[in-house]
Amino acid sequence: MGQRVRIGLALMVGLILGAVGCQPSSSAGPMRVRFGALPILDVLPVYVAQTEGYFARAGLEVEVVPAASAAERDQLMQAGRIDAMVNDTVSTLFYNKEKAQIYVVRIARQAYPQAPQYFILANPNAGINSPQDLKGVEIAISQGTVIEYMTDRILERAGLKPGEYRTVNIPRIPDRLQALTEGRVKAATLPDPFATLAIQQGAKVVADDREVQSISLSLLSFRAEVVERNPEVVRRFLQAWDQAVAAINADPGKYAGLLSEKQLVPQPLVGTYRVPPYPERALPSREQFADVIAWARGKGLIPEDIPYERLVREVR
Repeated sequence: MGQRVRIGLALMVGLILGAVGCQPSSSAGPMRVRFGALPILDVLPVYVAQTEGYFARAGLEVEVVPAASAAERDQLMQAGRIDAMVNDTVSTLFYNKEKAQIYVVRIARQAYPQAPQYFILANPNAGINSPQDLKGVEIAISQGTVIEYMTDRILERAGLKPGEYRTVNIPRIPDRLQALTEGRVKAATLPDPFATLAIQQGAKVVADDREVQSISLSLLSFRAEVVERNPEVVRRFLQAWDQAVAAINADPGKYAGLLSEKQLVPQPLVGTYRVPPYPERALPSREQFADVIAWARGKGLIPEDIPYERLVREVR
């Protein structure tokens, strides 16, 4: 009889412990992600995911850490103060020259036939009407960045050879826009929506990235440490990001207020700017990175090829 009691008590204790073990810990909370956000259109899905509650439903608490410039964003990432960001193919190479510091987990934006990302523009009084008119002309760019990469590739596709045009370094986009509109430079490369503003102010479109749209990308990247040690948090973030992209593409006009509130488009465009489509569940290909690697090596920006596996990580 005593043995039966002992067995019964043991079974009861086991059931109780099992039940306790299945309960969520009272101290457990949402997983936390710190996202470094530039005031650019590419980060709109993050704000949509917050507004629509997609992050919360995925069990995430996302803190948006503002960055005024790409340099400030990169400092935050290198110091480990943010976990994720939107960047580009060229900066990804610089991060991962020696080892994987970040992994690309999505294409954030890309050029479409109806929605270019990068424009080479001319001052209306410069007498420039075609890419051939840029021979010998200084084009304002940001050297060693995706702006220079896209300028070279756009003009190469238009038939210009390296050395037939010159460049001048004006890193900040607002300064480059102002230099163009004031006529201090005859031509400049600008990303949209700043390009749309320049066109509204009279600038002429000389060329854009529609002819090279396959390499015109911005990227969503996570710190390599986060991807390797906690892929679940990346998986949940991507789930919410993908939901936000689908919502934007289904009704882009719905989020016009966010563009203004988060200062993602220049103030003069608020209320009139048309939100472009966003790519769904896409990763950059080996060929896309091979092109930017070849360009960067030709410029002496990186000493050797970088393996694709050091740059991109698919998280399912």
